[in-house]
Amino acid sequence: MKLIIVSGRSGSGKSTALHVLEDLGFYCIDNLPIGLLFPLTQEAAPQEATTRLRKMAVSIDARNLSGELANFEAIYSQLKSTGIDVEIIFLDADEQTLLQRFHATRRKHPLSDDKTSLPEAVSYEKTLLEPLSRLADLYINTTGLSMYELRDMVKQRVAGRKDQELALLVQSFGFKHGVPVDSDYVFDVRCLPNPYWDTNLRKYTGIDQPVIDFLEREPLSQKMVSDIVGFLDSWLPSFADSNRSYMTISIGCTGGQHRSVYVSEQLTKHFAKKYRNVQVRHSELPHLQARGEI
Repeated sequence: MKLIIVSGRSGSGKSTALHVLEDLGFYCIDNLPIGLLFPLTQEAAPQEATTRLRKMAVSIDARNLSGELANFEAIYSQLKSTGIDVEIIFLDADEQTLLQRFHATRRKHPLSDDKTSLPEAVSYEKTLLEPLSRLADLYINTTGLSMYELRDMVKQRVAGRKDQELALLVQSFGFKHGVPVDSDYVFDVRCLPNPYWDTNLRKYTGIDQPVIDFLEREPLSQKMVSDIVGFLDSWLPSFADSNRSYMTISIGCTGGQHRSVYVSEQLTKHFAKKYRNVQVRHSELPHLQARGEI
């Protein structure tokens, strides 16, 4: 049996992720009490060979009792000991984004009341869900992601991999906007020559040929790509051998437009020859396009 547990703070996109899994053929249950998790799998196990119950996804959130959340690790270990293939997807976003989403939708936070403000509820929820976030196989930061981008990410990273196969995401970002919190490895490429200072290249990105040509003329660029590839070639197999399901490699430059995009593309081309599920995401490019800067 394959069981995916979807969790995360309210407003982070859990419902969207669960809908994607339902579209992928998973039998989905929203807001399952943790105490019912093990009995559910035991009830479903005898039927899994001939029904949709062989692939299940459940959403667990802070509406559970705090005592049950604190006891999650014991239940998780119990599930693993029975041979069930359990995977945890944890979604989150920065607190300002979560607050904005609640204000936009005018929804009531499940932990807020006349004594607990919305900011306090959002912060407290993070503490309550720490037992699940600590055990997560895949952590997705949905800050800056649209619903459609989140749907695509979940679909590609979950459906695009076979069981026990490593799914690799390479993402570019700009340090001036902050380091992505879902990173497993972060590589800083700000030491490379910056195409931004060539006014003829300023409107281009690292996927455009003029910038590619500029960086490929620079020996430092080739050495940087070669060194990162060499490091990851050495260590990614060890993560795969230890049953690691997902890895996120983040490449940062100043603005996330030129150097980090170029290096991310080069890494993606290399690892796509070795792993079946490799995606690339350029965090800053949609925002630059929306502002008309590229």
